[in-house]
Amino acid sequence: MPSLEEELFPSTPGKFKIERAHAMNRQFHRCFASTSTLFLWALFLIALTASYLSFRSFVDSGSRYFAASWGGIQWEKQVRSSAQIHRSGGLSVLVTGAAGFVGTHVSLVLKNRGDGVVGLDNFNNYYDPSLKKARKVLLITHNVFVVEGDINDARLLAKLFDVVAFTHVMHLAAQAGVRYAMENPNSYVQSNIAGLVTLLEASRSASPQPAIVWASSSSVYGLNEKVPFSESDRTDRPASLYAATKKAGEEITHTYNNIYGLSITGLRFFTVYGPWGRPDMAYFSFTRNILQGKPITVYRGKNRVDLARDFTYIDDIVKGCVGSLDTAGKSTGSGGKKRGAAPFRIFNLGNTSPVTVPTLVSILERHLKLKAKKNIVDMPGNGDVPFTHANISLARRELGYKPTTDLQTGLNKFVRWYLSYYGYNHGKPV
Repeated sequence: MPSLEEELFPSTPGKFKIERAHAMNRQFHRCFASTSTLFLWALFLIALTASYLSFRSFVDSGSRYFAASWGGIQWEKQVRSSAQIHRSGGLSVLVTGAAGFVGTHVSLVLKNRGDGVVGLDNFNNYYDPSLKKARKVLLITHNVFVVEGDINDARLLAKLFDVVAFTHVMHLAAQAGVRYAMENPNSYVQSNIAGLVTLLEASRSASPQPAIVWASSSSVYGLNEKVPFSESDRTDRPASLYAATKKAGEEITHTYNNIYGLSITGLRFFTVYGPWGRPDMAYFSFTRNILQGKPITVYRGKNRVDLARDFTYIDDIVKGCVGSLDTAGKSTGSGGKKRGAAPFRIFNLGNTSPVTVPTLVSILERHLKLKAKKNIVDMPGNGDVPFTHANISLARRELGYKPTTDLQTGLNKFVRWYLSYYGYNHGKPV
């Protein structure tokens, strides 16, 4: 039986048999035809796969669209109704983080004086979402519509600005907390930087452009040792990732003010406390643990120095927020282009009266009529700073800002709310 080599080539040079030549041609044709057929089938399968993936993508996109918690005629009607202004010269304000601590209080004050307010919140689980849901119910009873969505959703923001010509944005949505940054650093970048940029992009493209007031933080002062902290002090030494993202936010907002003519006001909050507050804050967790008979951890600084904070009551902070909205100059951009210089401002909002943490505990013990079980330990290197102290002279001059609630009074109001909200009677759960 001839080998493959003999089949393809003559055994003796010069004597190529015609029959073998025809046989070889037939094999080549069959081989080529077979290869061509396989190639065509491969192309067909590739095209079929691409079509299937494209269809799946279309279906998934459609599913996400129809599953979205926003959009539609009824939704737009609710947004417009909530944004309606009921006083002469009133504002129409988009409040991000509206179901948060400060956001709820600001929204209520604006709505109660006749401004239009639309809330936006993603109801994340950084702390108990049920508290945020309860705040939402409170807002609904005051005719504030809260959209459930994320500030990183550019389509949602574009839709909101399309439905309502907001005059102002009160941007309070953020990933809060200093220590949590060590557990979940990406959440700070996603919310405090990426989310801020997404909001600024939507705002600069809106027509008309809204004026923006947003929450920075006293944390930007970082390792600054000069007291009290003034807006002109250096802020280039953050002690935590949270502080770094807020400092980045100040630089980013300045950029949008410079390029696009957005009116920007940044507010550096100093340790806000009060009813409907955040459970991760010390005064809140201390109250919970004292009532439950659990120990509380009290940190102290170097050389056993007590930590001190410029505790600022929520009503005073709200006055600063509303004053900032009322005095914010207009944005000057149009069609995403700057037409002239726009205001860029930064203010401290504090109480100017720092109080040590042990004093805070003593006040809570007095209001709760219970003694705390205290574990006093040295402050770990988790990004916290030993003290904060606000110089508010600029806010007082420009905004008419004047805090009026001392810590004793403010904590009394907080404790009464806490006992009522969590169902306590004479220090015991009902």
